[in-house]
Amino acid sequence: MMIDRRFLLRTSGAAAAGALSSAALPATAAAAEPIRHPSSCLTGDPDPTGGVTRTLLQEHPSPAEGWEAVQTLVRIPRHKESGRHSHPGIEVGYIIRGDVLMEFDDGPPLRLSTGDPFFIPDGVIHNARNVGTVTTMMLSTYVVDETQPLVTTY
Repeated sequence: MMIDRRFLLRTSGAAAAGALSSAALPATAAAAEPIRHPSSCLTGDPDPTGGVTRTLLQEHPSPAEGWEAVQTLVRIPRHKESGRHSHPGIEVGYIIRGDVLMEFDDGPPLRLSTGDPFFIPDGVIHNARNVGTVTTMMLSTYVVDETQPLVTTY
């Protein structure tokens, strides 16, 4: 399943499609968009991604033709996860608050806590699982192929 960021913003009701063509999207205009993924959680939770949101903070053309920089604020409630997904470019992130177990299909998990940075290479399938006691907040910046959806779920 592929999620197109422009479609997400248009359907959120909080951001007009034309806002994406502007140089910057003010945080006040950004929409918190629920992320729905197939369950990869073995806990029996019928909706392991319930309540997970990705709020678009800004989107800009990259100096490299065909690429763009996108920044989001991701919120993952306690005992929830982002679901297995990838991006068509790199993700550079920072844990603002909380504890996350970042799981990778091709490697060992990485435990991240408040103040930790992280980097996810182009196309790597990963899942951010909140293993803490508060809603996790992550700042994620992507440099991605502008012709591809921001998120592809598995």
